[in-house]
Amino acid sequence: MNAMASSPLILRIRWPVRLWHWINALSVFIMLMSGMMIFNAHPRLYWGKFGANFDKAWLEIGNHGARGYVALAGHEVPTTGLLGCAQSTALAFPPILTIPSSYGLSAARGWHFFFAWILVASLVAFLVYALISGHLRRDLALTREERRPSHLAQDLWDHARLRFPRGEAARRYNPLQKIAYLSVLGILLPLLILTGLTMSPTMNAVLPWLLDLLGGRQSARSLHFIAALGIAGFIAVHLLMVVLAGPINELRAMITGWYRLPPERRP
Repeated sequence: MNAMASSPLILRIRWPVRLWHWINALSVFIMLMSGMMIFNAHPRLYWGKFGANFDKAWLEIGNHGARGYVALAGHEVPTTGLLGCAQSTALAFPPILTIPSSYGLSAARGWHFFFAWILVASLVAFLVYALISGHLRRDLALTREERRPSHLAQDLWDHARLRFPRGEAARRYNPLQKIAYLSVLGILLPLLILTGLTMSPTMNAVLPWLLDLLGGRQSARSLHFIAALGIAGFIAVHLLMVVLAGPINELRAMITGWYRLPPERRP
């Protein structure tokens, strides 16, 4: 009999966590794609309170005719066919990555703001559940042993060698998973939401101090972009880890909650 097939099935992920995962995934994907279309309307980022076409941008995605480029801190990198000039368009992000797929700022804002409120509501509900149920303390908080630099270094080295936890160790999230999830929950998503609120004139009137705290509208827009880039990076690494760790087992756990423990490594 196959060793994996004979390994025990455990209930690893409870339904509130699975539900939030899929709502969050849908919301974030639509927000990233509609956000790229919004960025296409003015593909330049600045620091401070003000920013316009003739001001110095720290990031710009544009084109010189048929040649696309990304300019970061004054240094240009050719990106023809990827960014700035791709799929017969002169947009910063090509249509295959955006919602809607043809230029439409108003429609993109509609998609973006609608799913932003879904993201906020689902995040608040999840955090309340995580605190009340003990999920945050039990499953996501690092233990004293896991916080030791030597333990973290070993976990990082194991991941670099694609040696993922097996047997009983696979019942729990590993330290790098915990750090990644806590960073998204405690840093990236709150920053994404707070900076997004500053894009609303209504919220500026209600919470004028928030815009000042973030350094002005253009700084808030830059931070919003950086947080979104961090979320996109997390998703890319997360999907890669799912594939490398065994996509069928990982997807089954996130859909049904049941996870088959990988057998211990033989000496």
